[in-house]
Amino acid sequence: MPDLLLELRSEEIPARMQRKAAGDLKKLVTDALVEAGLSYEGAREYWTPRRLTLDIRGLTARSADVREERKGPRTDANEKAIEGFLRGAGLSSISEAQVQSDPKKGDFYVAIISKPGRAAEEIVAAVMPDIIRNFPWPKSMRWGKASAKPGSLRWVRPLQSIVCTFGTEHEETTVIPFEIDGIVASNVTYGHRFHAPGPITVKRFEDYASSLEKAYVVLDAERRKDIILHDARDVAFANGLELVEDEGLLEEVSGLVEWPQVLMGSFEEDYLSIPSEIIRLTIKTNQKCFVTRPQGGHLPLEGGGRSEAAGGGDLTSQQNHPTPALRADPPPQGEGALSNRFILISNIQAMDGGKEIIHGNGKVVRARLSDALHFWKRDQGDLPDLETLEASAAKFGLDLKKPLDQRMAKLDALNVTFHAKLGSQGERVTRIRALAAELAKITGADAALVDRAVVLAKADLRTEAVGEFPELQGVMGRKYASLQGENASVATAIEDHYKPQGPSDRVPEDKVAITVALADKLDTLVGFWAIGEKPTGSKDPYALRRAALGVVRILLERGVRLPLLATTKDADLLAFFHDRLKVYLRDLGARHDLIDAVLTPEADDLLMVARRVEALTAFITSEDGKNLLAGTKRATQFLAAEEKKGTVFADGVSDALLKLDAEKDLFAAVKAASAEASDAIAKEDFRSAMSALSKLRAPVDRFFEDVLVNDEDAAIRANRLALLRLIREATGTVADFSKIAG
Repeated sequence: MPDLLLELRSEEIPARMQRKAAGDLKKLVTDALVEAGLSYEGAREYWTPRRLTLDIRGLTARSADVREERKGPRTDANEKAIEGFLRGAGLSSISEAQVQSDPKKGDFYVAIISKPGRAAEEIVAAVMPDIIRNFPWPKSMRWGKASAKPGSLRWVRPLQSIVCTFGTEHEETTVIPFEIDGIVASNVTYGHRFHAPGPITVKRFEDYASSLEKAYVVLDAERRKDIILHDARDVAFANGLELVEDEGLLEEVSGLVEWPQVLMGSFEEDYLSIPSEIIRLTIKTNQKCFVTRPQGGHLPLEGGGRSEAAGGGDLTSQQNHPTPALRADPPPQGEGALSNRFILISNIQAMDGGKEIIHGNGKVVRARLSDALHFWKRDQGDLPDLETLEASAAKFGLDLKKPLDQRMAKLDALNVTFHAKLGSQGERVTRIRALAAELAKITGADAALVDRAVVLAKADLRTEAVGEFPELQGVMGRKYASLQGENASVATAIEDHYKPQGPSDRVPEDKVAITVALADKLDTLVGFWAIGEKPTGSKDPYALRRAALGVVRILLERGVRLPLLATTKDADLLAFFHDRLKVYLRDLGARHDLIDAVLTPEADDLLMVARRVEALTAFITSEDGKNLLAGTKRATQFLAAEEKKGTVFADGVSDALLKLDAEKDLFAAVKAASAEASDAIAKEDFRSAMSALSKLRAPVDRFFEDVLVNDEDAAIRANRLALLRLIREATGTVADFSKIAG
């Protein structure tokens, strides 16, 4: 069966778009081919900075012929019905239709529509121009003289050539020469922009990939990443150092080069006085370079101290830096020292061994580090207008002799807006202070330390380091707090109150940090709920889902009992927390029906909900669990049927109306099991509560065998139904067993 090779070569595609674009190309092309009646054995996409490539194997050479019978109206139908049938079937006259008979319905028209199959080459040529014209780039451009014409081709960067070859492994391939805006598909591509700019004629994928390799292009992005990573590790090791690995940066630089060359540069050791986070971000952001550390040194992996500007954070940073490059990796643990060497990735195999490239990159790195050192020192100095900050300092109990306090006072004095409908940052801190004071009573955190952490938590928004690198929001606050002698719990809370930022981020551990983190997230959620800014569909501009998940994770993973409804005073927001809780528990492997069985609309102690789900999950597969489920379901299903019919129930169970031993025994068993379960629930021992209720299985079974619930005597019938309702009420204190499958 033949194979299809497709390449779309252009000017440099932004690295962040390449992987998705290649995946989009694969889906669009394969979907179009399948829809046209073709099938294929396999497809794989490739990408480099200058090309998107698709290798489709085992494509059928031709689509199958199609024969369709389309039933029409009766032969005696009116003229309009017949005309509509002809139009729909593509017939010019009724004489082209056949007549079929039905013993019951009479004679009716049938159109026989035959569609001959098409060659794969014809199908490819037909679908590709539309795919290219409507390709889903996040941003695209027009270029050249043709750009002045309406409807001219748009592409992420100027499209330069198209390769489209088709053929079997053992036969000569053919070119499928479709055309779009003057670019005609051919079998000619081009190698590395500098090392091999000449034309290369290709046949099929194998010689295409090998020819590109000879022309200084590594087609496979994963292989480029592997080359960069291992060469960078080797270069660092050869110099007595270790590479500080960064998956996000590795992905990005692999999309900047077609022929990766790993080099090492350096900067003056004086710059190592700058915090390692700033050095790494400066070098990464401005030069796309990796940093190194001494061998055996301990330095956190990239990804910590993230700014909330990516969502759920402070709008001050979000407005100044609308699209910061952030990652969702686990945050750093611990500190460590960097070396003054950095790793850079070049796209050129330089004749001088890379000396000029290293020199040029070094100049830029030094200039950026000089700026960073200036920020670092300025942030530790006094602000020039302290006399204007006294009112704000008094409001928050700030000490204007301390740099971080000055920045908080400045943030308030400037009346920096958090949100147009939610007031300033200073007003927000005031709200968080009040909420945190109440939460401290629940978490057991030191109230004075909590208050101090809250008033300093947003201060680093006014530092020059965070102004330049919003990703360091919180991290720099912790550093500046430590420098001015704050309590360790306060400094930790300033960084950790933004956490967790996602499902893989760590959760605060210190009680002060837990308290401030909860207050910060709850204030955000309550505020945006109050002004009607709730997530809709896939849109969540303020990352409220992330904030709610953060609250859920803190409560569950740190064992915090917090009455959410009493705290937020919003039932709709409680339902939103329930949705996040369901997602979280399902990700941990909990069954959705068990979650639904435990989670009631009023449940606002999420920790208890989680513990009930955990106990139910462990119990339901045991023999006792099966007994409890079987006994309960038999009673509740019967009750539901009677309630649907409007049957009258007694208000309570009357001993005098219990006539048979089976119903008397069941009543006694229900009372005993309910009492035992209530005692267990009071001790939050849900497994024992369920075990107690499981003893109802035998008396329930005997009740249904020996007792006719719908007795002729209305009072006895109502009493027996009340007895069954008592079972539902007793088991309902643990879970709604009617929602459990099985």
